Amino acid sequence: MQQAIKQTFSALLISWREQFNSRPIMSAFILLTLMAIVGMLLMNFLSTHTSVDPLFLKWALIGGGVGALSTAMGAAPGLIVKKLPTVTEDTMLGMAAGMMLGASFFSLILPGIDVGTALTGHALSGVVIVIVGMMGGVLLMLGLDYYLPHEHQHSGPCGAGHQQVGRVSLFVLAIALHNFPEGMAIGVGYTDGNLAVGIPLTAAIALQNIPEGLAVVLALRRINISAGKAVTIAAATGLVEPVGAVMGIFLSSGLPVSYPLGLGIAAGAMIFVVSHEVIPETHRNGHQTRATMGLMGGLFAIMLLDTLLG
Repeated sequence: MQQAIKQTFSALLISWREQFNSRPIMSAFILLTLMAIVGMLLMNFLSTHTSVDPLFLKWALIGGGVGALSTAMGAAPGLIVKKLPTVTEDTMLGMAAGMMLGASFFSLILPGIDVGTALTGHALSGVVIVIVGMMGGVLLMLGLDYYLPHEHQHSGPCGAGHQQVGRVSLFVLAIALHNFPEGMAIGVGYTDGNLAVGIPLTAAIALQNIPEGLAVVLALRRINISAGKAVTIAAATGLVEPVGAVMGIFLSSGLPVSYPLGLGIAAGAMIFVVSHEVIPETHRNGHQTRATMGLMGGLFAIMLLDTLLG
């Protein structure tokens, strides 16, 4: 067992080196971004671990827990539903994409610009801070996409070292890759205790997790995973969200500029997932119109939710 783990890790290192050599400039930017985010996280943690308001941390954990629970709720019907019409799945995922986009703009980008503007005294500077954060979020997710082995339903295995990982594990890693920025966004949303940001954001992510949870179960069942195991796997991947929430609140605490930067990082990561994964998945079967209508419906729902809860 120990020898097998060692061989797998060695193979992964070789795959990562090959991936770096094939995209040296992009990989260098990704590495620098990762180092900056990790450094920012550690600096904030070391300087604020005794001063982060326990109430805000509690809210972030509850928000992450709500996200995890909503994923399980969406997965539960998979115990009796084995297949849905493809057009229905694409419409559901389109709606989830619209909700993620709405949450990114209304609960992350716009509050981030407001905070950055108040911090610097200049609207342009506030926008630039959020843009820098968004670029960091995109590069973070791009790095995970390049270097974390995973598998999407239609595009197949991808990421360095995917040959060394079983198919079910690849699916699980893909779902975790999707859920992590959502959890991080929830944590960032509660950083300064502003419930007008945190609650609508949590509600938006929880709502879009429901169709996503069911879509994940159906994808697992298509590769002959039993109903109970598929639901358990899908529900368990939701546990990434509370972890992401804790990381998010510490990432955006500490230095005043960390908060708008954190909002930008979370927004960039979520928009990357929508554009890179969710929307292409909904367009592969020729149902672009229905998927787009679903996206617009999800966006409208988040506009209403943000107004009602904000």
